[in-house]
Amino acid sequence: MHGPKALVITAAGINCDLELAESFRAAGAVPECVLLTELVRDPSRVDRYQLVGLPGGFSYGDDVAAGRIMGALMRRSLYPALAAAVERGVPMICPCNGFQIAVQAGLLPGPAAGAPWPAEAAAPVVALAQNTEGRFRDAWTRVEIPADTRCVWTQGLDCDGLTGLLPSAHGEGRLVAPDAVLDALEANGQVAVRYHADDHFNGSMRRIAGICDPSGLVLGLMPHPERYVRWTQHPRWTRLTAHQRHGEPLGLRMFRNAVGRVLVHA
Repeated sequence: MHGPKALVITAAGINCDLELAESFRAAGAVPECVLLTELVRDPSRVDRYQLVGLPGGFSYGDDVAAGRIMGALMRRSLYPALAAAVERGVPMICPCNGFQIAVQAGLLPGPAAGAPWPAEAAAPVVALAQNTEGRFRDAWTRVEIPADTRCVWTQGLDCDGLTGLLPSAHGEGRLVAPDAVLDALEANGQVAVRYHADDHFNGSMRRIAGICDPSGLVLGLMPHPERYVRWTQHPRWTRLTAHQRHGEPLGLRMFRNAVGRVLVHA
């Protein structure tokens, strides 16, 4: 196969790595799943790839807190290689547990706008806390894409009617942060995805479902776009009209955006 190479970082407890790999493949990339322990032994392996994905699941059993252990391991040993990858233009996607990991690893929300990536990972300034209702929830949720987002994964995408959905499945997805941090994210176009007002089940502040770094390359979001890359994955796909199924599903369009950017800048 020909296409940009996509690194899918996996570890004990991760269970969405194959879905993420298949989504990259459907968008024209060539995915490879690599254990975190292998990358820790040789961080320079990250340099071989043009795209990176941190999959969802329950990394290391979500012991201590969701994503905490894997985030700490990456923060200590893999952060410099990943920060360097962003600086050379590598798009990264981090759904669900991947979002939780990226926050703990210092990859999101990233440095201040216009500032270089620091040599060492900064302390987290946002958190993914327990859902307001206090339990795990698995449901399709309507989402919105802010018109002013700088995120390369979601920029320019529309979310229309029955097809503007993404599946969500998490117990700790409520985004919380100081108002000053949220104000800065919004002012800089770093809000990549919001929950629709009627599907805002986890209580995230300002209905934020996903954010990106200032470059727009690193996307973390609690919904799972990798679970919506075929129309047959839509919960009501047999009832969708031909007009509603026009084009590609929202999840696949996100991956197309990132792969297309890599090809343009190759």
